[in-house]
Amino acid sequence: MPEMPPATLLSSLDGYNLLPAIVFMPTRRRCDQAASEAALARRDPNDSRREARREFMHSFVEQNPEVRGHRHWDTIIRGGIASHHAGHIPAWKLVIEKLMSAGLLDAIFATATVAAGVDFPARSVVLTGADARTAGGWRPLSASELQQMTGRAGRRGRDNVGFVIAAPGLHQDPGRIAQLLRASPDPLVSQFRATYTTLLNLLDAYGTFAHVREIAERSFAYRDSARQIHQLEISRQQSEQTIAAKLKEANCDLPVSVVLGLERLIGARARLQEAKPQSRAELFHRWLDEVVKPGRVVGVGRASRRLVMVTEKRDGSVRGLREDGTHASFPQERIGRVYAPVYRLRDDEIERAFDEVRERSRELVLHEPRLRDAYTEETEALQVLDDRIENLLPPQLRGAERQRCTEVLWGLHETAEDYERATRRIESLREEVWQPFEQRAKVLSVFGYLDYEAEKVTDRGRWLADLHIDRPLLVGEALESGLFNSLTPKQLAGIMAALTADEDRDYGELELEDDIVDSLSRFEDVGFKVSAEEWKNGVEPAPDLNFSAAGAAVHWANGAEWSRIVRETRAEEGDLFRMFSRTGEALLQIAGLRRSHPQAAEMAAAVAETVLRDPIR
Repeated sequence: MPEMPPATLLSSLDGYNLLPAIVFMPTRRRCDQAASEAALARRDPNDSRREARREFMHSFVEQNPEVRGHRHWDTIIRGGIASHHAGHIPAWKLVIEKLMSAGLLDAIFATATVAAGVDFPARSVVLTGADARTAGGWRPLSASELQQMTGRAGRRGRDNVGFVIAAPGLHQDPGRIAQLLRASPDPLVSQFRATYTTLLNLLDAYGTFAHVREIAERSFAYRDSARQIHQLEISRQQSEQTIAAKLKEANCDLPVSVVLGLERLIGARARLQEAKPQSRAELFHRWLDEVVKPGRVVGVGRASRRLVMVTEKRDGSVRGLREDGTHASFPQERIGRVYAPVYRLRDDEIERAFDEVRERSRELVLHEPRLRDAYTEETEALQVLDDRIENLLPPQLRGAERQRCTEVLWGLHETAEDYERATRRIESLREEVWQPFEQRAKVLSVFGYLDYEAEKVTDRGRWLADLHIDRPLLVGEALESGLFNSLTPKQLAGIMAALTADEDRDYGELELEDDIVDSLSRFEDVGFKVSAEEWKNGVEPAPDLNFSAAGAAVHWANGAEWSRIVRETRAEEGDLFRMFSRTGEALLQIAGLRRSHPQAAEMAAAVAETVLRDPIR
């Protein structure tokens, strides 16, 4: 069915005495459009309510002058209708909430996010669809989101029943809505994350990685892992008890560790046997995987006459440079010879490498292993394991007793295997919890914020731990390099806005002066150095700087009027408000570093005062 016009929708609700209502729309723009359309076609017949809204608004303006002249001012007074979403400044959203609570509005058009944080007294809730719009596109509403939205229906102390209406629309899905209403609420999601500041604070407070690891494992974020670990520990304990009982029943005075040791030896033997090469070709390919690496010269083809300097190896393919400087790409299987030296990948070094290999090819070539030698090595290793298995029982056990205990040991192999499998899974789960912390610990150690080997936070790490902002390591390195000391106030405002703003949010295209671009470039250079270490250690690097946010912040810090910033950026007021608020908060965080970085702290405090002026408060 086609979408019902907003005015017609409200008229229908009024005819069934279902107002006031919250009408949930998928996008901010649609909320604003619907409120304006409905107000134009609908005039509140109650003069006293219109006058009450006008008086309320004028009174509110005295305390919050930024709402004066808002584009939806007449919409509220004329029709008793408003829109409410994150694109409005907090003062405007507050006046909407107060008007609704006072019973002076008949309807608001809102996005789904309003359901989670505001208690609007409404008789009815209208759903125009079962999807929500995000920066990444459309997505279905979750059960919890829909239940929060519908939970707004019914005014406490005034309505015995709250009504939920599925309004007509091209993409409406009443069946899906009914399904979500009956569904169990979505599981809670913890916001606990492995961050640089979290790690530094925990390590400084508890002293060792072991204690940090224990706290992380007990956190709500890893409750599923903790539950699995608990079940596996129970299973492992049961296996251990079974082994002990069987040994006692057979009158074998042996510790449980002997049975577990047998399982480990058998497992090692099986893995070694499986890894044993079965043909010369298999052995050769394994050898190539090991020795072919960037910086080595290889001979391509059966005769290996064509030489290539390896520059990259990935997924069985090799890329490199030929002697004439052209690029080559071929499967690793085409390599016939590999030469021992590893050269640096520089033009002068590459040319020298080819000359040296041509002159001394016989003495520099690596000799591929022979299958017979490999068999000999594997056989010797298997023999060592067989001897260990044979001598696992203590020598004092002899005769029938030794035979009986040997049979018991082999009979308990599967139980011991269950024990070891549970142990490996526990270790794997614990490693999953600890890995993101360990990765960040290694990055922090590279930059001197903690001593990885000693498991101690350094003096630099202690002040970094106090920076509760986005990208603390990037800011920390910029502070340490003295970059902040060379900035002007407007440059500092622009950089902090670029750091704290959402990467995908557009704040207009205000022109940036050359000095601002230069300071942002220098900051990006620091970011590149940090990102390079993060990549090495498996940490996802921070997103790029938001240059559009920097442009808006520079103009704001230069004293531009709020109305001018909104007009020239064409960004949503609420988005600008949040970005400037986060910028000011980040500056206040730096202002707190008076002991370690007094010059940067002093400037940050002054710029924060400029950024956090009205209406950003």
